[in-house]
Amino acid sequence: MSNLGLHVGLLLVMPPLLLSVINKTKAWFAGRVGPPLLQPYRDVWKLLRKGAVYSRTTTWLFRAGPIVSLAAVLCAGLVLPLAANASPLGFPGDVVAFAYLLALGRFFTMVAALDTGSSFEGMGASREAAFSALAEPALFLSLAILCVPARSATFSDAFGRLPWTTWGFEHPTFLAAALSLFAVLLAENSRIPVDDPNTHLELTMIHEVMVLDHGGPDLGFILYGSAIKLFVIGALLTHVLLPIPADGGWRGVALLCGGEIGLAGLIGVVESMMARLRLSRVPQFLVGATVLAAVGLGALFYRGAP
Repeated sequence: MSNLGLHVGLLLVMPPLLLSVINKTKAWFAGRVGPPLLQPYRDVWKLLRKGAVYSRTTTWLFRAGPIVSLAAVLCAGLVLPLAANASPLGFPGDVVAFAYLLALGRFFTMVAALDTGSSFEGMGASREAAFSALAEPALFLSLAILCVPARSATFSDAFGRLPWTTWGFEHPTFLAAALSLFAVLLAENSRIPVDDPNTHLELTMIHEVMVLDHGGPDLGFILYGSAIKLFVIGALLTHVLLPIPADGGWRGVALLCGGEIGLAGLIGVVESMMARLRLSRVPQFLVGATVLAAVGLGALFYRGAP
């Protein structure tokens, strides 16, 4: 199988499995069996076969939101190397493009929510915009920690300069980058402690409230896009944590899949052992992640790149 086919296959097939691992982990902590591993795949397939209903008060923005959001995270997944240090759409400066592709998908989700004219969904879009603005500095500073040693804003160069042999206490800046990226992963994917994807309590909803008026294939695109977003940011974190070989191969696939499943299990543990933060505490959580990444970047400049 070619590297392109392997990359696309992993990007399209594996993301819903991570949701299954999270649900299974939470069910294990609760003493339940939990839903089957293939349940997220069945949910998306069921929604894609349904029809869609649109309000006459909405415009093309409401219909375009789920499609553009899905396309944006798919492009981000094609820009980011997965099981190797090369990607199908990699180019000089692709680190910046990756961050802005995630922002583009988020922007169209918010625009589609505002297009409904519902104050309820507008409230969710407002919260999403505020928390995303606080999460982006942590993401950019973490990416800067990865890029500074390579003196390049390209993923393939940055991943090639990660110091696996002296990663621990010798270079704690990468530990700071990993912790900050994990906080960004929780915030960007609406996971506890930032948001609860299963909540229906209107006063605490952030992401879910923005997609209440979507149904059928559009909701399927949203669920599938959310799973891909979790997979893509998890792949970035896996590259920081595990020595994925530059030439990929089956060892790279095994490390990527193992790292992704491990991260999904960790998310399930976090969601089983702690409650969702109050909305007023979420900015403190995200600012803390930004400060951690800033300290890591400062230490990198002070001690010198490995």
